[in-house]
Amino acid sequence: MKKGYWIAAALALAFLGFGLTAFQKTLTPYLSFDEAKKSQGVVQVMGGLDKKSDRYDTDKGELFFDLIDPAGGRMPVSYKGTKPPNFKDAISIVAIGRYQEGRIEAEKLLVKCPSKYQGTEVEKVYPATAPGKAS
Repeated sequence: MKKGYWIAAALALAFLGFGLTAFQKTLTPYLSFDEAKKSQGVVQVMGGLDKKSDRYDTDKGELFFDLIDPAGGRMPVSYKGTKPPNFKDAISIVAIGRYQEGRIEAEKLLVKCPSKYQGTEVEKVYPATAPGKAS
């Protein structure tokens, strides 16, 4: 084989290896609250918003709130950044970050709001967070 083919094959393998490691770093598994507490790396946790727990510090630009899982577990979350505009309407929130100092320190929030076609099924999943329900 010619030297050029060997160089091309080596470059292709190098790019393939780089692509696989870059892709693997972006994979963040969903974990339960208990699993997230034991984890050392970046995690994703999902839960309903405890509507009475949120507080936004405008001076520091930091949002604090609690997530509730369907079993009733509670996970405190802090997020540095702008409060999402649809935050209070959320039926579920995904917090992506690290578990430190007794809470998830989120780097990113994914907020899911109800569509006009959703109704009582939201109350079945997260009963304490449904609009109009008391905790």
